[in-house]
Amino acid sequence: QAQLVESGGGLIQAGGSLRLSCVASGIIFRINVMEWYRQAPGKQREFVAGITSSGTTTYADSVKGRSTISRDNAKNTVYLQMNSLKPEDTADYYCHANTQWRDYWGKGTLVTVSP
Repeated sequence: QAQLVESGGGLIQAGGSLRLSCVASGIIFRINVMEWYRQAPGKQREFVAGITSSGTTTYADSVKGRSTISRDNAKNTVYLQMNSLKPEDTADYYCHANTQWRDYWGKGTLVTVSP
């Protein structure tokens, strides 16, 4: 069964760091882009960061300079290192994988940043 499984979320104080992980399994198509999105309570899901199979990265302005996305193609895993966390970073974080034929979403991992 194809799935994306996120981990690494939790409760952390403002200014702290977290590393989120997302493991893709059972996806038989080549994964082109892996991305992180987040959705805060009462808000729409928004793009956070993305990385192509060749390592090109993009970031939302809200996390640029504080976050680093990386990818281990051999392990079908994408990571999101987030530093200097702010209360406004509180959200469910979702992993997204794009292939030629379809997209996949994980179920999310909750990050809560306390003031």
